[in-house]
Amino acid sequence: RWVLNLRCKGSRNFMGALRRAVEVDFKDKEKHNSQGLYLLTTGIPDQETHTISSYMTEVCRGFDLHLHVCLFNVMVDMDSSRIMPARYASPDETAIAFKEIAQAGNGRFHCFGEAGIFESDDITIIASEIEKANYYSKKCVFLVESLKQRS
Repeated sequence: RWVLNLRCKGSRNFMGALRRAVEVDFKDKEKHNSQGLYLLTTGIPDQETHTISSYMTEVCRGFDLHLHVCLFNVMVDMDSSRIMPARYASPDETAIAFKEIAQAGNGRFHCFGEAGIFESDDITIIASEIEKANYYSKKCVFLVESLKQRS
């Protein structure tokens, strides 16, 4: 269910938008099995990361809410309206901050740029599953070979 499009209009007041989404649109959370927030962003929020993470941990406690973050790593210092954000962070610092926020919100983190995917929790999980399958496949080959040698 897509319920809300919150734009910060020249700022990155993420806490204001998040509070509005959680306190207005999720007030009937008991009626829903699962709820998710999807943040599509290009830069660091105006508020400190630990403040947002603490709020997300508190909000997610007690029901199935997930905050998923898609960070589009854009290599420009100002947004299209030429307004300098209230808080600046390097692309790496921004990615670290949003990864922490997504984890606090029981969600997944994805970071994309013009060059492709920089980091994705989904891709990391898939790669881990492939490694595990490869490991077990090698163990099976070893087991079959040892059984052949015994007989």
